[in-house]
Amino acid sequence: MNTAYLGLGSNVGDRAEHLRFALEALRPVRVSGMYETAPLHYLAQEAFLNCVCEIATALSPWALLAEVRRLERLRQRERPFPNAPRTLDIDILLYSNFVLRSPGLTIPHPRLAERAFVVAPLAELLPAYSPLLAGLGGQQIRRLHATAAGPWPWPGPFRG
Repeated sequence: MNTAYLGLGSNVGDRAEHLRFALEALRPVRVSGMYETAPLHYLAQEAFLNCVCEIATALSPWALLAEVRRLERLRQRERPFPNAPRTLDIDILLYSNFVLRSPGLTIPHPRLAERAFVVAPLAELLPAYSPLLAGLGGQQIRRLHATAAGPWPWPGPFRG
């Protein structure tokens, strides 16, 4: 069994429901808190909801990529241009101690350390990533607390 960390995001439609759908399908071991984040690069779109989950998987990295793409398609994910709005986006951030560099898949995720919406929730699950947050101060990110907003009943272990 391997341990993988996946970054999940949504900014189209019922964002929380898209993430809940993915988490129920992925059956994570742990899930970070939920974060609301401003878009990067293509700014003419809605804010994202993001989280990171830890899963135990027997799938190879390539099979896991196929599975997350399948889940994205089930939520009608479209890719009209880079950084376009999306119903569901799932990225493989880390996969056990694998390092993989290929045109279709790079592990660790090549932009992991540049994105507060990945580093902050990942640091909840893997505190060693916390120092990376110091270099990301300009990015707009807000942690949502379950007491402040009803639709996000985690952090902590996912109770799907």
